[in-house]
Amino acid sequence: MTTSPAATPGPTNPPERRLRSVVGDATAKKLATLGLETIDDLLRHYPRRYVSLGEMTDLASLQVGQYATVMARVVEAVNKRFGPGGRKTRTEVTLTDGNARLTLTFFSQPWRQAQLTPGTVGLFAGEVGQFNGRLQLTHPLYEPLEGPDALEGRIARGIIPIYRASAKIPSLAIERSVETVLPVADVEDPLPQDVRADRGLPSADVAFEMIHRPRSDQQWRTARDRFRFEEAFVLQTVFAQRRHAALGQTAVPRRRRSGGLRDAFEQQLPFTLTDGQRAVVAEIEADLAREHPMHRLLQGEVGSGKTVVALLAMLQVVDDGAQAVLLAPTEVLAAQHHRGITAMLGALAEGGMLGGAAEGTRVRLLTGSMGAKARKEALLDAASGAAGIVVGTHAVLQETVQLAELGLLVVDEQHRFGVEQRAVLVDRYDTKPHVLVMTATPIPRTIAMTVFGDLETSTLSELPGGRQPIQTTVVPAAERPDWLARAWDRVREEVADGRQAYVVVSRIGDGDKEAGERADPEGPPTRSLVDLHEELAAGPLAGLRLGMLHGRQHPDEKDATMTAFARGEIDVLVATTVVEVGVDVPNATVMVVVDAERFGVSQLHQLRGRVGRGGHAGLCLLVTSAEDGSPSRERLDAVASTSDGFALSRLDAEQRREGDVLGAAQSGVRSSLRLLSVVKDEQVIADAREAATAFVEADPELTTAPDLRAAVERLEQSQQADYLERT
Repeated sequence: MTTSPAATPGPTNPPERRLRSVVGDATAKKLATLGLETIDDLLRHYPRRYVSLGEMTDLASLQVGQYATVMARVVEAVNKRFGPGGRKTRTEVTLTDGNARLTLTFFSQPWRQAQLTPGTVGLFAGEVGQFNGRLQLTHPLYEPLEGPDALEGRIARGIIPIYRASAKIPSLAIERSVETVLPVADVEDPLPQDVRADRGLPSADVAFEMIHRPRSDQQWRTARDRFRFEEAFVLQTVFAQRRHAALGQTAVPRRRRSGGLRDAFEQQLPFTLTDGQRAVVAEIEADLAREHPMHRLLQGEVGSGKTVVALLAMLQVVDDGAQAVLLAPTEVLAAQHHRGITAMLGALAEGGMLGGAAEGTRVRLLTGSMGAKARKEALLDAASGAAGIVVGTHAVLQETVQLAELGLLVVDEQHRFGVEQRAVLVDRYDTKPHVLVMTATPIPRTIAMTVFGDLETSTLSELPGGRQPIQTTVVPAAERPDWLARAWDRVREEVADGRQAYVVVSRIGDGDKEAGERADPEGPPTRSLVDLHEELAAGPLAGLRLGMLHGRQHPDEKDATMTAFARGEIDVLVATTVVEVGVDVPNATVMVVVDAERFGVSQLHQLRGRVGRGGHAGLCLLVTSAEDGSPSRERLDAVASTSDGFALSRLDAEQRREGDVLGAAQSGVRSSLRLLSVVKDEQVIADAREAATAFVEADPELTTAPDLRAAVERLEQSQQADYLERT
């Protein structure tokens, strides 16, 4: 399974595997423009579609600028003179698929008229242009499908593969290269024979022949299924080995203790845990009691109560005499967690302090911007063990931060941390701490199995009692300016009733990069936070108490702003996506997202989860200039139509490139997946996970499957594997 097109010859990519050794330097250079540098690269450059010799390409579907390969029949070919004295020749050939027509144009090649006689059927490849209102290909590449010049074997097979190509290397040339490589390729087969046999899958050499030179539609479909399963199996083998390796690590069991801090906290909880929360708490409680480190992903809808579940786990560890660290990606979120946990624990968070509970502990905040005195106190309590819970940002990872005994690491919004950062804490200890990873971005089961395959997964899908519904409405500002005016009126009405509001924008000021996901990067210019704050303060929200919050402010300013908003001293908070995760102000009931088309589906779902967290219903207004019927508008309508975060996350993943889902765009390499869809192929992924787990349990080092071991090593060594660990 080759993952990096720019790999250099080495132990896993020897020189004899390079394409130039088979197809020659000139062709190899052209293939390299598509990222194809090794024999494996080329063989796994699967056809994107197939053409039957009995079918004609739909010429009416061609578009100007498209690089196309078409199969059609010649209707006529004529030579025309032009230029001074008629000395130049233009050959015009008319093709048809039986309905539409296409013109081929050749300059100074009059012999084409005799070559392309009426009735000739061939493949023609080139960039689609337009002249005098007619579509045309100028100087296309041409290959006959009959006669002595036809590619040997194609007529007998009756099916022509069409490859993803470019102007430098057309599909026809790629097909010829494959024809050259197939007979001499020493093919690796990562699928063990027993795994193939159980599923009726062909061997790799047979499957390559079937997918590149099929003699029936069933052949290429069978080969495609085999390679789709192979991609899933190799990836799941990586995760199965990691899970198996984790079983070899030791951790101190942190069993629940009766009459301790956790019991005291549960007794004072002002609400009842949902059935889902209780089930997940039981899973984590059992994990913590084992002698192997827990590696669990806790995911859930916005507001599903993940923090309470994590806090119960932390208290179980504290009861056992150890400490828990909650790692947050931003100072705003870290401070929010610290305030929330301290408030929930009450006197239980004031251990050893005047008025504190006798069985209590301390909760310390540790960030990079803290003052010297506060930082010193936090470091002392962490080192002595007086602070059972330490909440912090990357500052917790510094060597100067010492813990008495780390029993549990909770990582919030794991996708914002690198594996190296998490390992800084975990790898300090011979006896590994338990690890709980949390994400508020709902993840479909297929993606969770692929991206978080080395973690056990717990999901909170129901909302705690008392959570209010959130109404989401699209506000088409360009079409209905009166709706935009009404949106600001709704904000004023909520404030008049004693409640608060968010206004979210995609960028801070002129010249700043936008904070949103830029789901519609080609759209009109966006409103900046600075400009909009001034406009609202002087216009539709005049007289209200407005605040600003963004990532470039000094941490003290950010914390002061959030504290003031939480206390009700700010009516409307104009902010970037710094409020996307973790900010919890129950009195906030309305959110206006400006230039909403600039944000991704999941991001919008995350943002609106900031309202409706108290006793009043929430309202989210998505202000957009996107036209009705446009893809951007359809995305916003989808967000407005459902509150099911898992349905929206699946939609989000389907609309993004597969490589984005796995992180190839972030890591700078192609996605390792060519046929497998982590969104659609749930059954394939589940089957591969089960098969890989069983195989690794029987042969952890893959000694009986050297080709599988080689494929796993390539994936592990690639930047792609690094990203899979980070997510």
